[in-house]
Amino acid sequence: MAKPSSADGRTRSHVQIFIVVGLCCFFYILGAWQRSGFGKGDSIALEITKKGADCNVVPNLSFDSHHGGEVSKIGEFESKSKVFEPCDSRYIDYTPCQDQRRAMTFPRENMNYRERHCPPEEEKLHCMIPAPKGYVTPFPWPKSRDYVPYANAPYKSLTVEKAIQNWIQYEGNVFRFPGGGTQFPQGADRYIDQLASVIPIKDGTVRTALDTGCGVASWGAYLWSRNVIAMSFAPRDSHEAQVQFALERGVPAVIGVLGTIKLPYPSAAFDMAHCSRCLIPWGANDGMYMMEVDRVLRPGGYWVLSGPPINWKVNYKAWQRSKEDLEEEQRKIEETAKLLCWEKKSENSEIAIWQKTVDTESCRSRQEDSSVKFCESTDANDVWYKKMEVCITPSPKVYGDYKPFPERLYAIPPRIASGSVPGVSVETYQEDSKKWKKHVNAYKKINRLLDTGRYRNIMDMNAGLGSFAADIQSSKLWVMNVVPTIAEKSTLGVIYERGLIGIYHDWCEAFSTYPRTYDLIHSDSLFSLYKDKCDTEDILLEMDRILRPEGAVIIRDEVDVLIKVKKLVEGMRWDTKMVDHEDGPLVPEKVLIAVKQYWVANATSTQ
Repeated sequence: MAKPSSADGRTRSHVQIFIVVGLCCFFYILGAWQRSGFGKGDSIALEITKKGADCNVVPNLSFDSHHGGEVSKIGEFESKSKVFEPCDSRYIDYTPCQDQRRAMTFPRENMNYRERHCPPEEEKLHCMIPAPKGYVTPFPWPKSRDYVPYANAPYKSLTVEKAIQNWIQYEGNVFRFPGGGTQFPQGADRYIDQLASVIPIKDGTVRTALDTGCGVASWGAYLWSRNVIAMSFAPRDSHEAQVQFALERGVPAVIGVLGTIKLPYPSAAFDMAHCSRCLIPWGANDGMYMMEVDRVLRPGGYWVLSGPPINWKVNYKAWQRSKEDLEEEQRKIEETAKLLCWEKKSENSEIAIWQKTVDTESCRSRQEDSSVKFCESTDANDVWYKKMEVCITPSPKVYGDYKPFPERLYAIPPRIASGSVPGVSVETYQEDSKKWKKHVNAYKKINRLLDTGRYRNIMDMNAGLGSFAADIQSSKLWVMNVVPTIAEKSTLGVIYERGLIGIYHDWCEAFSTYPRTYDLIHSDSLFSLYKDKCDTEDILLEMDRILRPEGAVIIRDEVDVLIKVKKLVEGMRWDTKMVDHEDGPLVPEKVLIAVKQYWVANATSTQ
């Protein structure tokens, strides 16, 4: 008989815990086990047995669905659940739509090969992506900002390539992130102080930011303590694991690039956009990339460019580029900024800051006088796989004022107040907020870890108006609000106006992230939305790919849908429980809660 692996031991501890205290303490005990991170399940079970656990965490809900008769029939009359096998260990960091081998078959021009190129149906993996041996639960925030376990992303190339730039250091069994960067060797905090002398970061006016070519996202990591949330992106390139490191640190990030297609964000969304030596050729393609930043930047928003070609007269020798080359690049940038009605607010050392005008009427007349080309699309938010063009997106005319954060979290978003979102009125928005406050309160009774900081990276797969994220809002966590491209209403702009972040995505494809990058995944009516659009199995395997070992799942949907989902995940090493709607057993909508078991590469079984 084969010798049991350490993963097997962890799982036996897991089972022993449930035997000791019962399934009513499902998340309470599991949470304690997760926080240990090092397989101490037996000692935790013993300690809780001595003290006694509070098992009455949900007095108004039953963990056994009152549709149990229907659920039991599955086990009695249908075949056993399909068992999904682990993928080969070479797929530990597999990113289906940014696969390196596939990428190299596409053109290099304008970074096309670094964009999304998803596998056709016949090439999809139908197995579960394993975690690397030695994988552990990441450190809680804020420690995770500075330290990442080496076993979770075992790549040292950046420690060599960026050694003198203070990005990342390898120390024993962890990576340390000193908070430095190519353009801020004295640290991100000092750099942000420089920006804050020009940009109103302190008073909540600037809440959402976009970091293009983010590296390991130290800028976004240090903005968090100032109540600014940054959406960071970088390509999956020769520097291993930049975005993976960012997410391991607990910083919002996705794999992405400014290439040939539009960014998956709504128009007029961000309060600030940033490039710190991000290597994007801003003066190229007739200013097309700056025009795309202009599309996603709200009126009054700020654009920060640090590094080449700013202040080139002083820095050209250090940058090892000719004066003529740098001068021409800056000329093109200044020319495009003027065309976009951006006013330069500051240029100091290697940092330049522009502000997009709020006077959209005056700007439009100036742009028309310059014979600029305006984008013809009638929907500036229709961006999924749409090609970027050399054209200016007209600024919105009536969106109103942006409240400072956190006031804007519950204020009526300007797009709703102005009637710019068809089918969403002020009343329906308020009703949605009230409904989700009730849902989230119920979730917190089911899973007491929601407020503890155990879950840092959270995803809402069908975010609607962002009310789930608004009600779970905390300095201990952030939510990636995903608005499906097939959703009935395009609500992502509303989410940004609330001071939250998110992205468009089609769940028939893989998400632009590394495996194991989310601690908790929430899904509301997603499987009903995608019924007959693509395979439920594929969506669940993608959820499993991006969910950390011991991560949690909350799926809200119609009972018939959840029965199908529950049957599938029984073969995916998820522990599950069906819960009634908080309004009682007669409501056909139910909630499926789940936890992904701990297992690693080459561990063929967790039993």
